[in-house]
Amino acid sequence: MTEDAALAALAPLFEEVFDEPVPLTPALTAEDVEGWDSTRMIELVIAVEARFGIKLTTREVDGLASVGDLAALIARKAPR
Repeated sequence: MTEDAALAALAPLFEEVFDEPVPLTPALTAEDVEGWDSTRMIELVIAVEARFGIKLTTREVDGLASVGDLAALIARKAPR
């Protein structure tokens, strides 16, 4: 999976978690999205793991600084 494909696949997950469309860009951070707190992050991680069939470690999640980082992580870990 490419990073671009992962980013595109994240859009419906973000919409589900935030109950509205979130315009995703690789540079988007939690500070850019109203309501993106630790609870929402947990919901996103659970949704990502379920959608892509992967498990994210605490270290991996803690290392994410942007949506682009998340897309890159998914691209590396998602089954081909």
